[in-house]
Amino acid sequence: MKLIQLKPLTLGLMAACLLVTGGLVLLALQPTAADAVTPSATSKPALTVTLTQARAGTLPIKLTANGNLAAWQEASIGAEASGLRVQELLVQVGDRVQRGQLLARFAPESVQADVALARAALNEANANALEASANADRARAVQGSGALSAQQINQYLTQELTARARVESAKAQLDTQLLRLSYTRVLAPDAGIISSRSATVGSVIGAGTEMFRLIRQGRLEWRAELTSSELSQVAVGTPVLVTAPGGAQTQGRVRMVAPTVDAQTRNGLVYVDLAAPKGGKTAQPAAGALEAFKPGMFARGEFALGSSSAMTLPHSAVLVRDGFSYVMRVGADNKISQRKVQTGRRLGEQVEILAGVAVDDRLVASGVSFLTEGDLVRVVDASATPSKEKSTPALVAPGQEASK
Repeated sequence: MKLIQLKPLTLGLMAACLLVTGGLVLLALQPTAADAVTPSATSKPALTVTLTQARAGTLPIKLTANGNLAAWQEASIGAEASGLRVQELLVQVGDRVQRGQLLARFAPESVQADVALARAALNEANANALEASANADRARAVQGSGALSAQQINQYLTQELTARARVESAKAQLDTQLLRLSYTRVLAPDAGIISSRSATVGSVIGAGTEMFRLIRQGRLEWRAELTSSELSQVAVGTPVLVTAPGGAQTQGRVRMVAPTVDAQTRNGLVYVDLAAPKGGKTAQPAAGALEAFKPGMFARGEFALGSSSAMTLPHSAVLVRDGFSYVMRVGADNKISQRKVQTGRRLGEQVEILAGVAVDDRLVASGVSFLTEGDLVRVVDASATPSKEKSTPALVAPGQEASK
């Protein structure tokens, strides 16, 4: 047979056809490769998480209330004598005083003059009593002898009794003036803090006019307002933590629960002592409390009513969204299902779960805000997770490899 001889142009056309055919084959194979990559990319976990479970424990039962701060008792200190001029005031508002301490002094000159007159009257009465007593002794000596009539003897005896009575009257007058002299010194009736001072130097005031007001023993009380149903939960001696508007806190105890309820507000008062007795004496509140707590302030307090059993979760495992609380439950296939829960009390990092969670549920411990319904997660052991991974959850974008 004869060999077919191909021209160079024919060979070039054949080569071009082969190249075009190969390109079409490659283009046809590319969609298959992309389809093969997509399933593996979408199966990547969205987040690496650690798990937690609800735990049974005890939480304190607290009752929160508001109320006013007031003095435990206030003493009104006033003038006991009238017509005296204030000579000196020795204390200011806010001073702490002791029982019997001198607070003010009145000018004593006029009272001292009255004391001198009363003393002179007493001396005169004593002299007259001595003379009357001598006359009565002589009359008794001659009684029955006929030297003096019975009428005269009776007069001498009566004069003796009258003179003795005048002595007693003069003594009472002197005691009265000495008492007025003591009234020129105004003393503290009890230990405490001066809360007001209305007297001024040089003024002449009448008896009974208030000069000072004293917070007895420096004790303050908090008068909490509770509803009718809440009053039954509080008893005498219940511990209370009271917080001032500035944030300072002090401990107290319930001293008394009001026996009546206001007919308009339906609230009752609970009296809480902020300075509890200690060792037989009135103890002061915690350091700085007297500066932070003032009568007339509006304060907030918490009554400690005991404790009760509760199911708790870490605060980081609860997601608050749109006014509701949720947890992220991890299923057997490591997929997320969002569950709505009802929360209760909080203590530190623990939150009470009232409903929506079972004890054996596997829940995401942290990073719940990054998850949604149906997400795939990678679960790791919390004890085996490095500290950096514990503090910051590893976010893995879908379809990407995690960097190592």
